[in-house]
Order: sequence, then C-alpha cells, then structure tokens
Amino acid sequence: MFHRFFVPETASEATRKSFPHSGTLSSVASMSHESTSLNGDLSLRVAVDTAAMDWTDSPGGHVQRKRVHRVGPAESGQVTSIVRYAPGASFPAHDHPEGEEILVLEGVFSDEHGDWPAGTYLLNPEGFRHAPYSEPGCILFVKLRQFPGADRRHVALQTAEEPWHRSVRKNVSRKNLYAQEPYSDHMRLEAWDAPAESGPLNFPQGAELLVLRGYFEDRLGRYGTGTWLRIPAGESLAPTSNDYCELYIKEGGFPYLISAD
Repeated sequence: MFHRFFVPETASEATRKSFPHSGTLSSVASMSHESTSLNGDLSLRVAVDTAAMDWTDSPGGHVQRKRVHRVGPAESGQVTSIVRYAPGASFPAHDHPEGEEILVLEGVFSDEHGDWPAGTYLLNPEGFRHAPYSEPGCILFVKLRQFPGADRRHVALQTAEEPWHRSVRKNVSRKNLYAQEPYSDHMRLEAWDAPAESGPLNFPQGAELLVLRGYFEDRLGRYGTGTWLRIPAGESLAPTSNDYCELYIKEGGFPYLISAD
C-alpha cells in the first residue's frame, strides 16, 4: 500500500495558464477575494500547477487550501481544491449540499464513519453529514457542490487495494472510481506506461485531470505531479512524452458545473 500520491511544494504564486481553442497561451489572472469566479469559463482549456501555489488559510483554522476552480460565494460555491489538514486539525459537523468528492493524496483523513488512508476515494452525496479531522495530518483533492442528486450512492474505495485493469487504449491501465445511471459524470484512475504511444484522448463531454505521479507532455506544455487540467467539451489531449504517469480523470461533469464565461 502506498502512503501518498503526491506532496505539493510551496512557491510564491500559482502557475496558471489557459489555452483558448486556437492553442495560443494566455495567462489567467489570480482571483481577488471579492471575485466570485476562478477558472470558471468552461470553454477554456486550463492547466494549474498546484505545486507552485502557496497555501491559504480556510475559516477552519488549521486547514489550508489551494483552490484551482471556484464559481459562486467564497465558502459556499462550487470549488475544486487541494486541501491540507495539519496534524490534529478538525472541522465541526456539517452537511454537503450537492455532494462532495475526496481523493486522499497523503496521510490519513478521518470522520465518524472511518479512517481513510492515502489512496482512498470518497464520494459523499447530498444529505451526507460528517465531522472530519486528521490525527497525523493529510492532503486531499476535494470537489464541492458538483454532484447533485439525492439518490447517488456513497462511495468509500481503497484504491491501493484495487487491481489495475488493462484499458482498450494501448499501454493504459485503469481503476474505476464512480459511475452511476442516470448521472453523466464518471471518474477513474489511469496509469500511462508510454503516453505518446497510447494516442490522443478525445473528450466529447469535457474532462478534468489531476496528475498524481510522474508527468506528461503535449504540444502546449509539461504537466508534473500535482497539475490540474480542465479540457473543454469536444477537445482532445495528445501526449508527446513516454514517461510513466498516473492520473485522476473525470468525464461528464460539465453539466453539473456553473459556467462563469
């Protein structure tokens, strides 16, 4: 069993880039405290190097975060973040309107329902309530208010204990995380043995990716461990590198996102 997916580093500011449909690079401005949108335009391809971001404090005190996407109010909008619990940190009991998704990247995340070590995937649906904490500290990938539907099932999956299954794509293995009819979103982990040899990935419904281990390259850049990408609907990704990497991939989630274009 592994102990971590990645350990983000700290730097002076985030590296954020957006990629318009032409493929030309342009920068994405940092979000001010007054703004209600960060990387909210779903028509743009976005890559955020979370390893180059500073941690910022949350209202929870000993919990910090690196936000890569937000639309709506600062503490109650749709948010995608890397979150860090200091040893002994905790949150009071709370609900999760429109659900919560967590991938434990490092350490042990806990609540009254169990202890969740690195590699654990959690989907907490609407109506789920918990009081999270971490005794040793942990780092999480978290998505909030992006999973409407009271009949979604609760998922707690120890991915480290799951075998890799060979994909139909060459040199690719996968571990399925979540899919449920009639919802369009589906999540998985993928391992790319030789990305360039696997061919392009087409995303008719758009996609989000998080590099968990290693890196890959395409004609627009290099994406190391901790990089979050969002690919617009109808676009594709064509890796040009052949080094091993592991990724979280989510497809079909755009219908549940508010676009701030």
